[in-house]
Amino acid sequence: MKIALHWFRRDLRLSDNTALRAASFDANIVVPVFIFDPAILTGPSTGAAQVAYMLESLESLRKNIEVAGGKLSFRHGPVVEEMRSLLRETRATSLHFNRDYEPYARARDAAVEKLAASMGVEVRSHKDSVIHEPHEVMKADGKPYGVFTPYSRIWRIQPKPPVVPSVKFFRPANWKEPSGIPLPTAQELGFSLVVPLPPAGERAARQRLREFTSDGLRHYAKARDFPARDGTSRLSPHLRFGTVSPRTVLAAVENAAKEHPATRKHADVFVSELIWRDFYQQILWHYPHVADSCFKPDYNGLKWENDERLFQAWCEGRTGVPIVDAGMRQLNTTGWMHNRVRMIVAMYLTKDLLVSWQWGERYFMQKLIDGDLAANNGGWQWSASTGTDAQPYFRIFNPMKQAEKFDPEGHYIRKYVPEIDTLAYPPPIVNHAVQRVKAIALFKKS
Repeated sequence: MKIALHWFRRDLRLSDNTALRAASFDANIVVPVFIFDPAILTGPSTGAAQVAYMLESLESLRKNIEVAGGKLSFRHGPVVEEMRSLLRETRATSLHFNRDYEPYARARDAAVEKLAASMGVEVRSHKDSVIHEPHEVMKADGKPYGVFTPYSRIWRIQPKPPVVPSVKFFRPANWKEPSGIPLPTAQELGFSLVVPLPPAGERAARQRLREFTSDGLRHYAKARDFPARDGTSRLSPHLRFGTVSPRTVLAAVENAAKEHPATRKHADVFVSELIWRDFYQQILWHYPHVADSCFKPDYNGLKWENDERLFQAWCEGRTGVPIVDAGMRQLNTTGWMHNRVRMIVAMYLTKDLLVSWQWGERYFMQKLIDGDLAANNGGWQWSASTGTDAQPYFRIFNPMKQAEKFDPEGHYIRKYVPEIDTLAYPPPIVNHAVQRVKAIALFKKS
């Protein structure tokens, strides 16, 4: 009898799960496992909201697996050691998992593959968290793209992978599940949750996708830039933890555009966001140095001022710039921030306060429910002009003009900065015009 181990990571769902589906074809018995990795949990970029949301997603997955006839086993410890124990206990003949493109994950997975091979276990990794993998969209000369627009053109004409069916679990009468631990709480993992969580799990993801494609998609191109409106998909936490696959999302959006042709232009704009996800994943894969340094190496020598007082004011939403303060307070109280505002606050930190993008990147990862290394790093380096953006460093947002354009009536600002119309609200901590000149000079010296 063949036994396959399916290692859940960023794919916390049963439907349209590439590796899980392959495991079900490969073996009579599929054993689903999840390992809490101390190296990730104790890392400086792991925050309470993200961990709590992951746990909610895992609880949903655990119940879904039980309904499907299986049992999800949890382990907590060094991944290679826990995997060795699991492979021995289950006597697995194969190990399946969906690929992760982050530098740490690549090294960890290579170590697990080496272990499994030494134990005579077949290892199969699968494409799942992206539409196109890093090697699938390349230049004619075989080199990776470093600019989004040409990458996007090629991405769009590539064949799209199909959605795969869900699976059921078979258990013979004498089957014994591997040992494990109960699903821990955030507190047991060392985290204290301070923000409310949106609905998590596969059912919540599909419900959110239905709501978006039936209504929100029809206004997406216009509404998505206005933070006071519910104009975004809000699917990012689900895509981050894999409670829905990008294939399922893409298929639903394309089907909605076919049923309602007037939404075509909106669908195209939304698909661009899926392309950005893949683009930043392939940047991280081909240029892993971006995880801790500038995509453009010439900017590694930038002499950021890194004033801790100014940084703390930015973190707490006390800059005296309403749109910036609103964004940071939204982040601190909800674990999420509107994408347009993310760009504004990121550029303000780097170009007005002259604080390194790496400080802001880490703070975002510590606070965001949907924190993803590739997307977060890519967005921060784009805003700081150290990344893949083709525009030069002297493109600097004026936060006041951004607020006038995207929150003209001030509804978003007043929601998070209610004191805006009182004497209690302070003046800006820096002068934008002065700081703009300093930022340009900073880049010219690099």
